[in-house]
Amino acid sequence: MSDADPRIRKLYYSISEVSEMTGLDAHVLRYWETEFEALRPRKNRAGHRTYTEADIETVRYLQHLLRDEKYTLDGARQRLARRGTEDEQRHRLLELRAFLVGMRVALSTPVVVAGADESAA
Repeated sequence: MSDADPRIRKLYYSISEVSEMTGLDAHVLRYWETEFEALRPRKNRAGHRTYTEADIETVRYLQHLLRDEKYTLDGARQRLARRGTEDEQRHRLLELRAFLVGMRVALSTPVVVAGADESAA
């Protein structure tokens, strides 16, 4: 039997695990915490950083912006701030779309009134 089931995900990861996953040194992760408000992993009782999946996603996004897209720290900070508003807008648009689809279905369904006299029409 294998040590870990690949389908099971952990809730929290240590800085060394995140470092290994992303290929970044731990000191880079600690530095990014000081530079980006969006990256603030919690610390456990022992004072060790505990990264969530959302934190790791933020690290990977920052890595993409800084290494692949060649953003500066200030540019990445601005882009990261806009990302939150873009996610909110996307969520609102999806809610609006679901509402409009529901309205279209409701309007396309014929309404049958019980007890209506057909000869009156």
